[in-house]
Amino acid sequence: MEKSDSRQGVRKVVFFALAVLCLTPWVSSPVALALGFFVSIAIQTPFSSGKISPIIHQLLKVCIIGLGFGLELNEALKAGKEGFFFTVGSISFVLVVGFVLGRLMKQEGVLSYLISVGTAICGGSAIAAISPIIKASGRQISVALAVVFLLNSIALFIYPTVGHWLGLSQGQFGLWCAIGIHDTSSVVGAASKFGDEALRVATTVKLARALWIIPLSLLTLFFVKNSQAKVKIPWFIGGFVLAILVGTYVPLVADISLYITEVSKAGLHLTLFLIGCTLSRETLKTIGLKPLIFSVIIWILVSVLSLEIILLIGKS
Repeated sequence: MEKSDSRQGVRKVVFFALAVLCLTPWVSSPVALALGFFVSIAIQTPFSSGKISPIIHQLLKVCIIGLGFGLELNEALKAGKEGFFFTVGSISFVLVVGFVLGRLMKQEGVLSYLISVGTAICGGSAIAAISPIIKASGRQISVALAVVFLLNSIALFIYPTVGHWLGLSQGQFGLWCAIGIHDTSSVVGAASKFGDEALRVATTVKLARALWIIPLSLLTLFFVKNSQAKVKIPWFIGGFVLAILVGTYVPLVADISLYITEVSKAGLHLTLFLIGCTLSRETLKTIGLKPLIFSVIIWILVSVLSLEIILLIGKS
């Protein structure tokens, strides 16, 4: 009993020490995620996913709103306008390909739809919004979330490397992140590693993209005809827009916006560390081969095609 308590105490000390380290400027987004994964695999996270997950969701929302203070309204409008057609096109593409591929692979309809929605819009948030409407089971939700978080983690390392290798501009990379990476946390993490302009573009386009949860939820509700389901509205996007307005038009806030942005980035690194802590062996084992192949094919298609289009536009 004493040994068990002692080990748990050591785990907590390591957990909190690394969490504090992730708040420092010396830790980047990928490193923060890797440290969390190390804690989960090597020493076991001292807290359950049930305790960590709510903190992740709330902390991410607060950090996203904080990043809004570092954006000028004109910049946000420009980024949102440039990303609009990419957003509409990519969402439609992913949903159609997901439907066709799911039929060809004889994938569960509910599971393939959850994964497609998570890939098309904003990962875990979209899955959480759609799952009660289509009456997804706990297993289906867990598998969809697990595969999305796994591919997010991979993207956080691959995207910046490919972006530098291809010589993408800050704007091009930010747009590519917003389209090709599932979850907002990894989008912002990858973009912040690439540069400040990439971060501004990626955050704005991704959050504008997240608003598509509402029409897609309503459309799903119409076809499913589930009278008990409710449409979840991502309220924190309103906070992000309000932060942009305050940062643009309130001089006192504009003077300290740089500090708010830096604190928000540090908070984002902590969020990614916590996400890494939830990626246990058990979580990864729940995915299964067929859902993983299905997810990877869709992700590669949308990543490669969106990158090709961005590069073609850049040349014209």
